Amino acid sequence: MFSNDDYESVLLRIRALMMIMLGSLLFLGMVLWREQVLNAYKYETSLDRQSIRRVRLPAARGRLFDRNGVCMADNRPSYCLELYVEELRESGRISNTVDRIDHVVDEIAEVLGLIRQTARKDISMHLSKRRPMSLLAWKDLDQEALARWAESDVSMPGSSNYISGVDIYVEPVRCYPEGPTAAHILGYVGRVKKGQSGKDEDIDYYLPEMQGKRGIERVMNTTLAGEAGGKLLRVNASGFKYDEEKRDSLPAVAGMDIVLTIDMRIQRLLSKALKGKRGAAVILDPSNGDILALCSSPGFDPNDFSPSITQKQLDILVGGHKPLLNRAIAEVYPPGSIFKPVVALAALENKKATGSTSFNCPGYFALGRTRFRCWQKRGHGWIGLKKSIEQSCNSYYCQLGLRCGYEAIYHMASAIGLGQRTNVELGIKGVEPEARGLLPDDAWKRRVYKDAWRKGDTCNLSIGQGALNVTPIQMAVVSSALANGGKVYRPRLIMRDFAVGSNEETVSSGYLVNDLELSAETLRLVRGGMHDVIHAKSGTGKRAKIDGVEMAGKTGTAQYGARGSGKQHTWMIVFAPFNDPKYALAMIVENGDSGGRTVAPLIKEVMEGVFALEHDA
Repeated sequence: MFSNDDYESVLLRIRALMMIMLGSLLFLGMVLWREQVLNAYKYETSLDRQSIRRVRLPAARGRLFDRNGVCMADNRPSYCLELYVEELRESGRISNTVDRIDHVVDEIAEVLGLIRQTARKDISMHLSKRRPMSLLAWKDLDQEALARWAESDVSMPGSSNYISGVDIYVEPVRCYPEGPTAAHILGYVGRVKKGQSGKDEDIDYYLPEMQGKRGIERVMNTTLAGEAGGKLLRVNASGFKYDEEKRDSLPAVAGMDIVLTIDMRIQRLLSKALKGKRGAAVILDPSNGDILALCSSPGFDPNDFSPSITQKQLDILVGGHKPLLNRAIAEVYPPGSIFKPVVALAALENKKATGSTSFNCPGYFALGRTRFRCWQKRGHGWIGLKKSIEQSCNSYYCQLGLRCGYEAIYHMASAIGLGQRTNVELGIKGVEPEARGLLPDDAWKRRVYKDAWRKGDTCNLSIGQGALNVTPIQMAVVSSALANGGKVYRPRLIMRDFAVGSNEETVSSGYLVNDLELSAETLRLVRGGMHDVIHAKSGTGKRAKIDGVEMAGKTGTAQYGARGSGKQHTWMIVFAPFNDPKYALAMIVENGDSGGRTVAPLIKEVMEGVFALEHDA
């Protein structure tokens, strides 16, 4: 029998135990509430971070059009065969799934008669790095393969040949309908890799997205690319996709179309004329600086880069005659005699010469023991300024340059845009930046050669030789300024960067950089001499003459390399029609015979085509 004291003691201990148990349950409840309710968002976020994969969805790339609405860069559908790896996974080790997918690829290849594009190592790599995404086993299927797919029962559930987890995926691929014709203007695109954009660090996967690598594609990439969208994939513990969060998907915004100043009809003419040659040419509208055509030869086909280029093709493009180089803006050449009109402008505007200024040409000009030879070995005799342009007399311009002084020539050449970039859009973000060329002066020579400027340097400068270097687009600007009376415009390629059909006004006034404010007499003499270059019987550019159109021009043959090497580049600048210029052109052909014999016939071919287009319009 328990006494009352024992009974009370036991009861007290039971109550204490119940209090302890109740307190423990209350504490456990509070902990569970804190973890499951108070901290639920933190764990949910952590769970999402482990089970959600973010996928970037590229936007449709904007198109490029010429000034007349001709599509120069477009997007075409590329049909790919994709495998949904989550539907093909096998239990056990990941190698089992690799075996299964590898077997399915073999099955499809046999049924559809396709050559495998995806190796076993590609499958392993995909499962290692892109497991939630579908695997593109074949890309860019041709119409025959698509027909076999449609006619087979591979995609029909219940058929004997049915293969689960296989479908056709349409991938947009950049295409260039004109092929190589405007390659150096348009450039090309390449795939964007994760991290290249410098943003979207939280993105796990990128669907195939293209980025401009050269030309307008690169310069205007942001406008053309639009705004990428995105979607969320939910994956299981093994990393395979099992659901898609469609409510949180963000649609992509298509890129804007861009209208260029190029006239593809003229661009085709220029490309045809330079085919098979090394050189470049640019045609401007002298009223505003619009680039109507720009060509560099040899060229390349930008379609070779879409969707990707082979190493063999790339090796060809980066070697040899450097077809990727845009010679029109990024290569420099001595201008030779096409620089002489600039010297004439400097002399006339600085009152160092008039239309009656004459010098004797015995076939050379002697400066001490140095002889600057004229192309006419027997000499031109006494010759005036206008005739000197027609005949391109070296002796005359050596004497005119010395009378004028190199400072006046330098300032005129600088004012007309030489020795500096034109700032054409292609050179702003291009892979090969626009070249400045070189307009030498005393300070330059002292810095480079530790020597003062001498009279011989002035003679070399006056005939477009020596250290003087220019780009074809700079000389097109010179030709344009001579055509329009002295206004120097910045060459322009982009007319509009909004959708075709927009009501926005197109900028047509151009970007005026400088106005030389040339006198009427200066223009009459220099332009008159250039007119005779083409239309006089003895003009050096007479092979450029076409029926029914008056033109003005200047030929040039520029030596380069070691003295006596015989290497020379051949030039011609032209503007037309003479009294109402609509076109200003500069063309160079590397290692030609002479400007008059090599380039003038090509100019004729191009300008005949240009005015035929006007007649047919």
